[in-house]
Amino acid sequence: MADADLDVVIRQLARQLQTGLMTRAKERRDRFSGLAAKAKSKETGDRFKMLAKATLEQATAAAKRLQMSADNVADSYARAMRLAASTPVAVKVEKKVKEKPVKKAAKKAKAKKAK
Repeated sequence: MADADLDVVIRQLARQLQTGLMTRAKERRDRFSGLAAKAKSKETGDRFKMLAKATLEQATAAAKRLQMSADNVADSYARAMRLAASTPVAVKVEKKVKEKPVKKAAKKAKAKKAK
């Protein structure tokens, strides 16, 4: 995963979170269903059944929102990376280095050799 694109990683993490969320929601639904079965009055049983159904509906909606948000983030990241890759990089133009003036001693040495 070290060299994987981050948009793929974002999607994988969202899938893992969604799976965990739905697992916990199903556990809670099963718990409420069990309480509904053990309830002594019809009203209490109906209330627990309603809670079980609402729990799963709310978890499903939350999982969809989570997945949608992760997809949007992953798409935005991928788009930004494509844009950054296609944008030309401004090349810095190196300034010409001016030649340093020849020192006086060097000039005198050249003058002596020329004579």
